[in-house]
Amino acid sequence: MSQCILRIALDTPLHAVFDYRWACEPGARPAPGQLVLVPFGRREVVGIIVAVLDETDVPVEKLKDALAVRSQLGPLSPHWLALAGFAAEYYQRPLGEVALPGVPKNLRLSTTVALDRAIKKLAKLDPGHDATPVDMPVLNPAQQAAADAIGSASGFSPILLYGVTGSGKTEVYLQACAQVLAREPDGQILILVPEINLTPQLEGNIRARFPGVMLATLHSSLSEGERMLHWLAAHQGQARIVLGTRLAILASLPRLALIIIDEEHDPSYKQQEGLRYSARDLAVWRAWQLKIPVVLGSATPSLESWHHAQSGRYRKLELRERAVQQATLPAVKLINLEHDKPRDGLTAALVEALKLRLERGEQSLLFLNRRGYSPVICCDSCGWVSDCQRCTAFMVLHKGEHKLRCHHCSLEMRIPRHCPTCGNVDLQPLGRGTQRIEEGLQLMFPQARILRIDADSTRRKGSAQEAFDTVHRGDVDILIGTQMVAKGHDFKKLTLVGILNPDTALFSQDYRASERLFAQLMQVAGRAGRTAQAEGGSPSEVLVQTRYPEHPLYGAVVKHDYDRFASALLAERRQAGLPPFLYQAMLRAEAPELAKALAFLQAARDCASHEGVTLNDPIPMSMTRVHNVDRAQLLVEAASRPVLQAFLKDWLAQLRDMKARIKWSLEVDPVDI
Repeated sequence: MSQCILRIALDTPLHAVFDYRWACEPGARPAPGQLVLVPFGRREVVGIIVAVLDETDVPVEKLKDALAVRSQLGPLSPHWLALAGFAAEYYQRPLGEVALPGVPKNLRLSTTVALDRAIKKLAKLDPGHDATPVDMPVLNPAQQAAADAIGSASGFSPILLYGVTGSGKTEVYLQACAQVLAREPDGQILILVPEINLTPQLEGNIRARFPGVMLATLHSSLSEGERMLHWLAAHQGQARIVLGTRLAILASLPRLALIIIDEEHDPSYKQQEGLRYSARDLAVWRAWQLKIPVVLGSATPSLESWHHAQSGRYRKLELRERAVQQATLPAVKLINLEHDKPRDGLTAALVEALKLRLERGEQSLLFLNRRGYSPVICCDSCGWVSDCQRCTAFMVLHKGEHKLRCHHCSLEMRIPRHCPTCGNVDLQPLGRGTQRIEEGLQLMFPQARILRIDADSTRRKGSAQEAFDTVHRGDVDILIGTQMVAKGHDFKKLTLVGILNPDTALFSQDYRASERLFAQLMQVAGRAGRTAQAEGGSPSEVLVQTRYPEHPLYGAVVKHDYDRFASALLAERRQAGLPPFLYQAMLRAEAPELAKALAFLQAARDCASHEGVTLNDPIPMSMTRVHNVDRAQLLVEAASRPVLQAFLKDWLAQLRDMKARIKWSLEVDPVDI
């Protein structure tokens, strides 16, 4: 029996890579990518073998022995290990922090009982290699050209599928998938969506279209047992199609042949805690690594993707017309709030439009991206407002629960009976959230079937899908919702969209705010008239209530003119020296006192050698205090990505040597400034 050295990545507080001894049976040398159980301190933890060596710089007597190799599970592929290594290097995080969370929690437990059960269960399932689709609808010429271009693409082929809302991008995906599955007998396809509530509808479409193909889903709503089972199906190649949210980009897919990223512009693809990776960007890198096509689909592409398409780096496919014949894009009209004063949050023009749809038996959607009853309550006598005691934010009124709640730290308290400052008992709600709009509509239209869909009304598991099913059945007359309803849903009878209070995003300090607002408005507007007019309904329309009808952004929305809007924004970004013409990283610090966070960032700035790199002054974050912790940030910029990466690697080593007693983190390619 010989001895070898296993270099193992661990998801420990140090997130480091450690060497262990292993006694190798003849011909049974462990392989990189295998899971292994090792002692770590007083615990036993599971890690991933990243290398098998004959020797190490660490004295052998200081090495501990690995306890067991999970031989019943095939090793993660070299390509997967390379993906984890790239993500760790690019996002400046330890390898263990990237690799281990990409593996289901149940596989990281010391016991193998759950793993053995799952492997036996999968062995009994039909792998489903019959890729013959059923009920293939006839595509229009633009759709067919796009499906054929994607289905026949070979090698690394980044494709931007730019299609207006309702243009049938999903059907293009499905028919392109059919071509790939037919051409690649064992090939796998990964489809990413930005939000969990978009998976059921697409999952249903995939299962109906490919009944003989095994489908795995990966998202955070799955139980740990379900996630392990689906992950194993993908890892073993049984699942030919994998559908998931951003975490699915780190799934083990040994025979990956195509990646599709739906709604590629969505900020939800960027992880905002821990490893702050972009699933969209990792998908493009993974496609490059494997020499396979990757499709980025959207009606409002991100400016980064649009710039790549304009420069020729991505191939652009266009769907300029809606898929259903005679289903045209809705007419967008602006309602000037200075002329048409709203009552209960709704202008007279919008109320009349709602009445008309109710008379016709058609559906309406009111979009307000603010949940709760009212953003704040206030005292008219002394000016007191319901500030959160722990955050730089207001306590939101949730009238039905008789509570004030902070949407940032989750602090809750009963609604005060009188003003805490002056004793005035006449406290007033200021502003409107979805709950208050719902209450007003119920009084205005008592006969209407009204449904609200937001994070508060869909807390129970499965409740979001139940709510959407109710809308799809036609059992709802007026739908009120936040961004949960803005994209991906095909409401057959919806002919009217009313957009409430969009103006606040026009004055954000974040330079991406206008890009996001335009995308949001275009996406929610696209819910109207996708099929209704073609089936004999009335022409669809979108009514936007605004105090700034002359703003160029609204002008572009009225004309459905993404091309001109994106070109104008790119010109502004180029002139201002902002992404995608510049590369950024953000160092953030948290401390009980703002001065300590700023002092750490200033020290970090002073210790840096930054030729070719700009380090801006430390500043408080826009929301300075969250949960009794003050936060500050320092923006780092460079004209070259390699220059920025080289700087960050050296800088992080210096920051770790500072051994600061505050919490700090680094984000590469930040999406919130």
